[in-house]
Amino acid sequence: MTLENVSADHLRQVLAHVEESAASERLMAALTYKEIDDVSQADAAELYGYSEGWASKWFNRLERLDTEPFEDVVYDKPRSGRPSELTEQEHQQFIEALHESPEEVEIDAPAWSVPLARQYLIEEFDVEYCERHVRRLMTEAGLSWKTARPEYYKSDERAQEAWQEGFKKSPTVWTTNTQSSQ
Repeated sequence: MTLENVSADHLRQVLAHVEESAASERLMAALTYKEIDDVSQADAAELYGYSEGWASKWFNRLERLDTEPFEDVVYDKPRSGRPSELTEQEHQQFIEALHESPEEVEIDAPAWSVPLARQYLIEEFDVEYCERHVRRLMTEAGLSWKTARPEYYKSDERAQEAWQEGFKKSPTVWTTNTQSSQ
């Protein structure tokens, strides 16, 4: 049986000091398991959207609370991830290019797209990322995507004609994000 060496009171004390949501969920699942009769590990894990294997792993880890500082037990160690293929300077240069028109970096296109940014990375820095990663880099650089939208059929007819003449549907276009993050 797990969590034999850790009391519910101790788990509550640790929970009062935890600042990460993932760590809080782990402790809440453990408290649920400890305090509610007839709740299995699987039941407690399921209440928080996790598997029984997850509960077993974390409840065993929480057993260490009686001998180790809670920070070492409830928080995950930082993961470094894969090193970037772009240097810091190259990354900054890429961000600056994204905030300019593609034409200003000698690319014949009206706006940035993921394939265009990906091609720019290959040609400028000899770095090849998948489109998903390029999309993430563009979002981190403060860009958001916009696509052409058809007009509502009851809208002003002259406005529809002007839109159709002035703006033909094109691939997704990335623009500087003007919304504040809240």
